Amino acid sequence: MRGLARGDRLHCGTGMAQSWGSFFYSLLDYKTEKFMIAKNKKVGVIFRLFQLGVIGYLIGWVFLWKKGYQEREEAIQSSVFTKLKGVAFTNSTDLGVHVWGAEDYVIPSQGDRVFFIVTNYLETPNQRLGLCAESPKVPDGLCSSNADCVKGETVTAGHGVKTGRCMNETSTCEIHGWCPVERSHTPSEPLLGKAENFTMYIKNFIRFPKFDFSKSNVLSTTNKTYLKTCYYNKDHHPYCPIFRVGDVVHWTGHNFQEMAVKGGSIGVVIDWSCDLDKDYSKCNPEYSFTRLDASKDSTNSVTSGYNFRFARYYRDADEQTYRSLYKVYGIRFDIMVNGQAGKFNIIPTVVNIGSGLALMGAGVFICDMILLYMMSTSSFYRERKFEPIGRRPRDMKHGRHHRHTQDGHHRKENKSTAEEQPLTPLSSRSAHNPARQPVAADSSLKPHSLERRQEPTVKLHRSPERKAMSPVWSSATPRSPLK
Repeated sequence: MRGLARGDRLHCGTGMAQSWGSFFYSLLDYKTEKFMIAKNKKVGVIFRLFQLGVIGYLIGWVFLWKKGYQEREEAIQSSVFTKLKGVAFTNSTDLGVHVWGAEDYVIPSQGDRVFFIVTNYLETPNQRLGLCAESPKVPDGLCSSNADCVKGETVTAGHGVKTGRCMNETSTCEIHGWCPVERSHTPSEPLLGKAENFTMYIKNFIRFPKFDFSKSNVLSTTNKTYLKTCYYNKDHHPYCPIFRVGDVVHWTGHNFQEMAVKGGSIGVVIDWSCDLDKDYSKCNPEYSFTRLDASKDSTNSVTSGYNFRFARYYRDADEQTYRSLYKVYGIRFDIMVNGQAGKFNIIPTVVNIGSGLALMGAGVFICDMILLYMMSTSSFYRERKFEPIGRRPRDMKHGRHHRHTQDGHHRKENKSTAEEQPLTPLSSRSAHNPARQPVAADSSLKPHSLERRQEPTVKLHRSPERKAMSPVWSSATPRSPLK
């Protein structure tokens, strides 16, 4: 039993070694494609439709729409200058008469890609440092006793520092700060409603460093009055960078008078999409305008609008400081420049064509899967497509040698068969062919030639199967003296 178990283990180990050996030898097998024409109309239609789809995608989307034959650059270099002009006149009970110029309503005044136009404001004049009651609209400033007003504590979202005293008249804490506190009421109409007639001058320079291409959105002209009389129009004046504020707000889909009450934010996008394979004049700026602070349906939300505060400080005759606090509403403009340029280059063209050819290969793979594994006749196609060849070159060489040997034996047998044919006597041949009748023997002729021609027939007599010879053969055979 022990010997039997030992033999089983030895047999198992040998089988595993052979299996691993077969596996490693299979790694050295080489697989090559075998082309097969399958007369299957369904798979053929699927393959052709896939090819048409790939060709349509490559030509229509990649080359015509996306211009895949071009080298692209999106790292645009840009510079923006802005300037505003316009004058507004206001006359109110609280503020009196005031004339507003660009230096008053534009913040900052130097001009940048982000600027602010004042359309409404609330002023709290003559504020001085002192003690006063906190505003009732500040929740942290409300109180019912002095215990609610901790001395030295700042009022959250308020206007000063608590003194520890609760003011019974207003039910708010007393604070130390700029008094009186700010007027906090919401305006109902814009004070600078005429600001929609203000003009914005937006000058933009761009450059694509990869292609060394640069351009501006301003028309190159020697006419000095052109920029003083033109307004931007997409069709008639695309290179006049002067815009009316009211027109810009209108292009966003909103009304200027409604927006000017609480303010807002507008984005001005200048897009440069340039095809440098075309003429220089075909690279033109495209403008788009959108409201950023709120959508069209949420203009009445508490989060819509834009405002901030600033103060102007003065000194009186006694050298005491006082100030005027302004809460201004207005429209913030953000100038954003985007762009990309493209120019023909052979490298992206070849890459995209190669990608299309790779997709063609995917179509072949899909159709092969359908043909070989998803049809009722798949086994038939698999047998025709996958043909293993196990004979090695050494065996094939031996086979060729064996075939040559067999061919040699066949040729010898054919030759022997031909030699076994009975020969016609010379006399009879001479009778039938007079041209070949024997001539008188000459001493110069060698009798060995005739004997050599008769050697194959003499050898044939040795075969036991050829004993019965024709009598014509024996009588017609010449016998020349050998000595």
